[in-house]
Amino acid sequence: MAYERVDASPLNYNQCRYGQSKLLFRGPRRSLKKDYISFIGGSETYGKFVERPFVDLVEDAKGIPCANFSAMNAGVDAFVLDPSLLNLCTRSKVTIIQVMGAQNMSNRYYSVHARRNDRFLKASTILKSIYREVDFSEFSFTRHMLTTLKAVSPQRFAAIEMELRAAWFARMELMLRQINGRCVLLWLREPQSDLFSSADLGPEPLFLDAPLVSRLVGMVDEIVEVDIAHERGMLDGMIYSAMEAPVAREMIGPATHRKIADRLLNVL
Repeated sequence: MAYERVDASPLNYNQCRYGQSKLLFRGPRRSLKKDYISFIGGSETYGKFVERPFVDLVEDAKGIPCANFSAMNAGVDAFVLDPSLLNLCTRSKVTIIQVMGAQNMSNRYYSVHARRNDRFLKASTILKSIYREVDFSEFSFTRHMLTTLKAVSPQRFAAIEMELRAAWFARMELMLRQINGRCVLLWLREPQSDLFSSADLGPEPLFLDAPLVSRLVGMVDEIVEVDIAHERGMLDGMIYSAMEAPVAREMIGPATHRKIADRLLNVL
C-alpha cells in the first residue's frame, strides 16, 4: 500500500555532502575510509519517495558501504565538472553510473544550471535565430522548453536533438576518462511504444538509444540494462505527501528498486 502523508513534509533523505562537492546527496553519509561502492545518477538512483532505494539494497547484500552520489533531475553536467566527486569515484571499488538523459546539459543551443541541471538558464543566439517566434523568457525548466520547441516545429527540433546526442556522448566520454577505476553503466530503459505521440519527447532517458549508448562499450566494464517500461506510477510502498502525489506518480517504486538491485548484484 502507499503511505500518503497529509502534510508537506517529505521522507527524510538525510542529505549530506562528500569531499569538496557542492551537491547535496542522499544520506546518511557513508564512511569512505575503507572499501566502498560509488553510485552516480539522477532521480531514480536518488530514490525519491522510496525509503530504501536500490543503492541501499546493494549495500545490504554486499556488506560494504554504498555512497549515493546522485541528485534529483541531474544530468551528466552535475558530475563531469566536479573533480572532487570524480576523485572519490576513482578511489572506490567500482562506480555504478546511471545513464541519464541528454536534455539536462548545457550545449550549443542552451545552458542549464551547473547543479540543478533541469533548470533552463538561457538560449543561445543560434537557438533564438532558429526559433524566432518563441519567447524563451517563459521557460524555467528544460523539459518545458524542449516540449514547446518540438511542438512548434518538429523539423527544426531535429537539429537540437542531434546536438543533444552529440553533447551527451562527449560529456560521458570526458567523465569516464576522469574515473580511473571499474565502471558499470546502469541503463534504466523505457523503450519506445505506441503510447508516445509525435509531440512527445520520447521515452526516458531522453534522446538516447542503443547505438549511441553502445559506443561507450569500450570505456566501461559492463552495461547493465533494466527494462522499467510501465513501472512508473506504482505507488505501493512509496512515501509522499499529498502535495507530492503528482510527482510520485512519475517515479519508480520499491518493487522496481528491488529489481534493479538484483540485476546489479549479478555483475558485482
